[in-house]
Amino acid sequence: MLRKSMIRLLCVTLPLIAGCSQTIGNNNTITIAQDGTAKAVIVIADDASEPERHAADELAGFLRQITGAEFEIAPPPAEGKSRLLVGPGAAKLAQADFSTDGLGNEGIVIRNLGDDLILAGGHPRGTLYAVYTFLEDMLGCRWWSSRASTIPKKPTVVVRGQYVSRSPALEYREPYWFDAFDADWAVRNKCNGQRPALDAKRGGKHVYEGFVHTFNRLIPPDKYFKDHPEWFSEIKGKRTFKRAQLCLTNEQMYQELLKNLKAQLRDNPAATIASVSQNDWHGNCQCAKCAAIETAEGSPAGLMLRFVNRVAEDIEDEFPNVAISTLAYQYTRKPPKITKPRHNVIVRLCSIECSFSVPLNHERNKKFRDDIVGWSKICNRLYIWDYTTNFSHHVMPHPNLRVLGPNVKFFADHGARGIFEQGAYSTYGAEMAELRAWVLAKLLWDPNLDGQELIDEFIAGYYGPAGPHIKKYLQTTHDAVEAAGDKLGCFSEDTARFLSFETLSKGWAHLKAAEAAVKDDPETRFRVQVAQLPIIYTFMLHWDGMRGKAKAAGADWPMPESIEAANEHFMKIAKKKNITRLDEWNKGFGALERAVERAKE
Repeated sequence: MLRKSMIRLLCVTLPLIAGCSQTIGNNNTITIAQDGTAKAVIVIADDASEPERHAADELAGFLRQITGAEFEIAPPPAEGKSRLLVGPGAAKLAQADFSTDGLGNEGIVIRNLGDDLILAGGHPRGTLYAVYTFLEDMLGCRWWSSRASTIPKKPTVVVRGQYVSRSPALEYREPYWFDAFDADWAVRNKCNGQRPALDAKRGGKHVYEGFVHTFNRLIPPDKYFKDHPEWFSEIKGKRTFKRAQLCLTNEQMYQELLKNLKAQLRDNPAATIASVSQNDWHGNCQCAKCAAIETAEGSPAGLMLRFVNRVAEDIEDEFPNVAISTLAYQYTRKPPKITKPRHNVIVRLCSIECSFSVPLNHERNKKFRDDIVGWSKICNRLYIWDYTTNFSHHVMPHPNLRVLGPNVKFFADHGARGIFEQGAYSTYGAEMAELRAWVLAKLLWDPNLDGQELIDEFIAGYYGPAGPHIKKYLQTTHDAVEAAGDKLGCFSEDTARFLSFETLSKGWAHLKAAEAAVKDDPETRFRVQVAQLPIIYTFMLHWDGMRGKAKAAGADWPMPESIEAANEHFMKIAKKKNITRLDEWNKGFGALERAVERAKE
């Protein structure tokens, strides 16, 4: 299945607007390969950057897989053949005044001029993204996961005339799923977040100095509290560091934090963002000075912003390319009445309290909706920290797929410039992990894409003939959570109403049909078996109760007769998938071990 965006590729654009392109076709054609023989040469400038050279290598490698032909990578001028001009320097061979002005770090240009095709973009990642866009949208390549891709076989490749010029709507894009940390997957799917191993040849990435919750890192309590308790929160009349924050009106503490942060930045010259952000709990200071500012601002975020703005101003001369990042999270989520973020301050608004069974613009999420509207009015660099997994049960049905597309668009429409989509970041095998990571990567590159079309495309490409049954399984769980009205937070319990015997057994029937459809394809069958684990897991957690419900309903029992047999099968697939935990807190497989023991009693 080809998504609609592929039809929009052959184009001439008007002046560049971030995140969009306007198209006007032309009739020129370039033959790249014919009957398995290369008809074009890849050209890079003598002074091409490391990412441009890697882009050329990637282009040659994937064209070889597609056509069966060997493509030469040559220096200029390489005349006599059609040329695939990779990078701005090479592009000047066809367009002497070629410029990347306005493209930023990641904007792309794909343009044919005569017998040449320009694949270029801003430094450092634009040229890489131009090549991957060409391979994906023109030739049909897909990188579903770090281990699964679709590379079509086309001995003859002819490209119609085109002119694509666009830059991404979001400057920071991170689907924070374990498999998405693979460097090749990340760059090919145009993700630039801090976690993947995106080295220089892959264009680098956003580098943080302290990623989040850094107060204790900047002012460690074990170092400072004994001699300076006044630097920490006053709560109910006592200074404490236990599940507390810093006293943001204390001048001595501020100067020490500033000194420590500057030292950390000097040790991390690659950093482009430094986090000055609250610890991962409440406990803000209630001393008279702090409380007075919070009251005047109408939110603790006002005091936080005053503090962070000052830090941002005081580091700017020495570190002009570093932005200070802070959180709008829990007690600081509500925007302040008075203070606005400085130009070099990033506010990361977090959706942790929200319901993810409905879109964020739903009335159920009104408080968050009001907050993002407020922040969008005062913040020039608004980032989002969103939640796309169940931290309590990574391997359990989590029917939030229908809201992924609407939510990313909602963020972009409200001025977000960066989005962090937190998923199951510490293990393989979370429910529909590869699907979520890929769909989110596509949406973060272009928030205007249709989320459901992307889901359907992934299912068809990743599961093959099993896809229709996988789609019916997901429809079953999503319809069930909507009918039940469950909140579906990021810490959902296994007692949610939608996890009924009826829903689970119906979903299981679709998953077994999916396995039967690919029984002679071991690789795809294994993917389906991984998709089955959430149903097995949930049955096992409530083994006796589910047996009772099956008996009461006069229904067939869908699982093995014994929980030991179900657990043995689960662990066999889990081990093969390299699942190392079932939740965020590294409790291993304790939940299943306890379930087996309960069933024996």
